[in-house]
Amino acid sequence: MKKYALFIGRWQTWHKGHEWLINQQLENGKNCWVAIRDVQVDENNPKSAHEVLKDLSKEPFFVDNSDKILLSIIPDIESVNYGRGVGYEVIYHEPPKEIEKISGTAIRKKYIDSNGDVIVYNIDNDDSREETTHS
Repeated sequence: MKKYALFIGRWQTWHKGHEWLINQQLENGKNCWVAIRDVQVDENNPKSAHEVLKDLSKEPFFVDNSDKILLSIIPDIESVNYGRGVGYEVIYHEPPKEIEKISGTAIRKKYIDSNGDVIVYNIDNDDSREETTHS
């Protein structure tokens, strides 16, 4: 029977930081379970869990690792709890500074792109918008 490293999140919007996090276990030869919380659609969660599942299943990261990653939707949670020695670890992965700064909220607000690069809008005289990114 396979064991999995469990990652619980909303995964809105998928970005380089999420990929870095899951890679911490994939690179150690672990299988990963990416659990999508079934949260209410709102300003901070513009997509339903089913839309997120559909989007993630098309992401190259998930396609390339489909034999090692299980994707599923779980009910929304308020906490993760455990008692005495229950046969698994709780692991925190400290991201490097360039990864830590990446935020799904900042991506949705178009402050940064999914790689964490700042988006600068150049507005010229004809009111057209051109996006450029700066690291």
